[in-house]
Amino acid sequence: MSLIPLPSRIRFAHASHLPHKRGRKTVAECELSFLPRLRGEVPSEHFASEAEGGGMSGTIVRFAPSPTGLLHVGNARTAMLNWLFAKKESGKFLLRIDDTDTERSRPEYERAVLEDLAWFGLTHDSFARQSERSEAYRSAAEKLKASGRLYPAYESAAELERRRKRQIAMHKPPVYDRAALKVSPEERARLEGEGRKPHWRFKLSQTKVRWQDLVRGEVEIDTAHLSDPVLIREDGRFLYTLPSVADDVDFNISHVIRGEDHVTNTAVQIEIFEALGAAVPVFAHFPLLVGAGGEALSKRIGSLSLQEIRGDGVEPLALACYLAKAGTSDAIELRPSLEALVQEFDFAKIGRAPAHFDPAELTGLNAKLLHSLPYTEVRERLAALGIPADEAFWEAVKANLTHLCDAKDLWMLVSGPVTPIVEDAALVMSAAELLPPEPWDESTWGAWTKAVSESTGAKGRALFHPLRLALTGRESGPEMKKLLPLIGRERALARVQGETA
Repeated sequence: MSLIPLPSRIRFAHASHLPHKRGRKTVAECELSFLPRLRGEVPSEHFASEAEGGGMSGTIVRFAPSPTGLLHVGNARTAMLNWLFAKKESGKFLLRIDDTDTERSRPEYERAVLEDLAWFGLTHDSFARQSERSEAYRSAAEKLKASGRLYPAYESAAELERRRKRQIAMHKPPVYDRAALKVSPEERARLEGEGRKPHWRFKLSQTKVRWQDLVRGEVEIDTAHLSDPVLIREDGRFLYTLPSVADDVDFNISHVIRGEDHVTNTAVQIEIFEALGAAVPVFAHFPLLVGAGGEALSKRIGSLSLQEIRGDGVEPLALACYLAKAGTSDAIELRPSLEALVQEFDFAKIGRAPAHFDPAELTGLNAKLLHSLPYTEVRERLAALGIPADEAFWEAVKANLTHLCDAKDLWMLVSGPVTPIVEDAALVMSAAELLPPEPWDESTWGAWTKAVSESTGAKGRALFHPLRLALTGRESGPEMKKLLPLIGRERALARVQGETA
């Protein structure tokens, strides 16, 4: 029986409390020169050195995306929780590219991972690629073979499927029957003589594996109910499980933080850690994201990539606040920085219920963030959007923004051309005659509308709505007292006279 004796919901305030180790706008616009380059070009200082004898101690976590597609919100949440915990514990964050799937892995996806994490603000302390660590995995496999825990199996996929169907028909669980362990040396020689190559299975202990999960509390999995997992394919390629464990051992990973869909995998991996004579890391499995109403995420939302989110104009801090607080006892509200999120992070706050992901809520959070930003933080970004605006413009429009790119549309209200909408011809004609001379400031709008009201008798909506339509061509928008001085007298006069300006 495997038991990892840690108190439920333990929090590691200091490295000394850790279990001891045994024996050892658009992506195209991003100019991220500090990122590691693609395969064969990454400077050596970017690589993790822990596996080569220079190991770090204390808290070390890893985020291990596969470069087979773009990072989505679920991946981003996993990265965020790992990064927050590492920073809270003054630990290290390893970025490991799990690119052993040579058929689907693409260098452009690896590059996208690096760019997305940099945009998100999640810097890594060390970096590794699984495709460059094959020798370490072969060494681990040989160790397991030597101890009798990794054994060859010669069944074809069709044979295994027939057995599975037969077990189901007999109302038995479709668990591998370990028939390969009964193959005699003579039978093995015959199969190999026929050209069959074995896949390699890890022999589970068929006992109960327990561990104290930092989110779920005590977890118990009986490996007698599991099939011995295949670790190596017939063609010699490794599946996910063994490289992941070997990397965690070699890079001294202290905590594995991931979604609860990996809980069953954890029992298998704990047995592999122990079979390799390595210390078992601490595990934390958090609930997955669901839709706003508790429904399973749709394909559209579930696959919503960070690249797509960036393209939609979501601010990285807004997304960070949302993902860091979703599914926790904290309110989903803005925090001033990533550091503030770090200080508030605690596994005890993560609930057992699924975390809800609501794009509309994220959009609202993004708007609140923009409304709070001073001009100095957006000046260069406005210029990059082609908006030669000053602080007065920003203060006039920011309360109306959902995404920063919306400012480009509102800039048209100032710079033109705007085609006026004439709702009340008599009123706007009177307004044109009463338009005061410049200079203008925020008091101009009030003085002007008061004069128009006294002249026409119009009040409230009957006064303000026709003037807004004439000046902006829109039903709503920024406060007119702030917008009018930016439009200027020449354009304002032309618009209230019905001219496009």
